Amino acid sequence: MTDTHTTPTPGTEAVATPGPAPATPDATTREADLAAIRRVVSDASTHQSDPERFLPLYTPDASVVNFGGRRVLGRDALEQAMHAALASPLAKVLTTVEILDVRFVRPDVAVVVSVKHVSDEREESEGKPLPGTSGSLTHVLEKSGEPDTGWRITHSQTTPILS
Repeated sequence: MTDTHTTPTPGTEAVATPGPAPATPDATTREADLAAIRRVVSDASTHQSDPERFLPLYTPDASVVNFGGRRVLGRDALEQAMHAALASPLAKVLTTVEILDVRFVRPDVAVVVSVKHVSDEREESEGKPLPGTSGSLTHVLEKSGEPDTGWRITHSQTTPILS
């Protein structure tokens, strides 16, 4: 999206003109951003059972669509869903994430494509089986301009891979 601003021209109506293009990060900044993005995605996988460490990895308005297709909007709702899941047999469903690709939409927005590998350790009586043992996981991360915030997940969706 190109920013526009209005430039008044004497004797005419205002005309929209493109604003400055976002600065292209240098190679050092890009590598640091890639490392930070990979760390956030890795931390989200590592801390999937620890709400105190997991939730700050998400923006307050994050949207998450889980493996089962349930949509959760906002970090507060995500916290409630996490606590409910961790108090149920779903606490025995653990995942690992393999990052396949990171693409920058803008210098402050990245899309991460991954495969989520599922380990379902529940007993048969504890719930219906999951639709697959892996899923296509896509995260959208944004880099905050606020100090000490860095990259955070703003959207996440997992789609089961059916055999």
